[in-house]
Amino acid sequence: AVTGWDVTVEELERTGERIVNLERLFNVREGVRRAQDTLPWKVMHEPIPDGPSAGAFCPPAELAAMLDEYYALRGWDPDGVPTPARLAALGLSA
Repeated sequence: AVTGWDVTVEELERTGERIVNLERLFNVREGVRRAQDTLPWKVMHEPIPDGPSAGAFCPPAELAAMLDEYYALRGWDPDGVPTPARLAALGLSA
C-alpha cells in the first residue's frame, strides 16, 4: 500500500529471498563461507553473568547445528553457498 505497487505477500517474500541470495552470492564471491559465519569467542564460550539471559551462551556445536538448519532452509549447500537449483527457482541462474 505504501509503494502503490500491486504486489502480493508471496511476491514480496520472493523478492526478499532474491535479495538475501544475491547478498550471499556477493559474499561468496568475496570468499565468505561457513567458516566465516561465526560468533565472537566470548558469545560461544562465556555464559552471560547476569540479567534476564544469565547463563546463556551459544556453544560451537549448537551454532553448527543452527547453521545446518539455516542453510537447508535457504536452499544452500553445507558450506553456505546457494545451490544452482535454489538460484534457478528464484530466477537468478546465470
